[in-house]
Amino acid sequence: MQEDIFDIVDENDRVVGQATRSEAHAKKLRHRAVHVLIFNNEGEVFLQKRSMTKDTWPGAWDSSCSGHVDSGEDYLTAAYRELEEELGYKPERELEMLFKLLPCEDTGEEFVHVYRVTGNGPFRLNHDEIEIGEWKPISKLLEGVGFTPDRYSSALRLILVRLQALQLLPV
Repeated sequence: MQEDIFDIVDENDRVVGQATRSEAHAKKLRHRAVHVLIFNNEGEVFLQKRSMTKDTWPGAWDSSCSGHVDSGEDYLTAAYRELEEELGYKPERELEMLFKLLPCEDTGEEFVHVYRVTGNGPFRLNHDEIEIGEWKPISKLLEGVGFTPDRYSSALRLILVRLQALQLLPV
């Protein structure tokens, strides 16, 4: 299987070259990713527990789905692709862009577009990517992150901080 190719970007998120996934990560080159949060009608968020075979944050809880933006791909297209690849899910509603995280150690040097959508599934989990998935009330998620932060990916923790600051979490 051929290794994924990513666009490498500058500090303004402009493409300056390409690199393989392994090269981008090994050299800590800036690249792009997406995270999608799926909320159900009760305001719970669907979380995935990452597969133990993942190279970053194996076995940690993460957003509903996440992934890299491939070379030549835009953020929104990548978000829909990841929903299909990881969850076998095509949302009935359009994704809403919430905000953009800047590259840092906690994002793996990725610019991250964060999206949300309301939906109830059904999901077909890709077990190469996801161990399990479950709906979590926001209060329980925040409690869990507070008590056991290492059980949650660093990107998800950053996303939750930003969601709280922007008052975007359902009550």
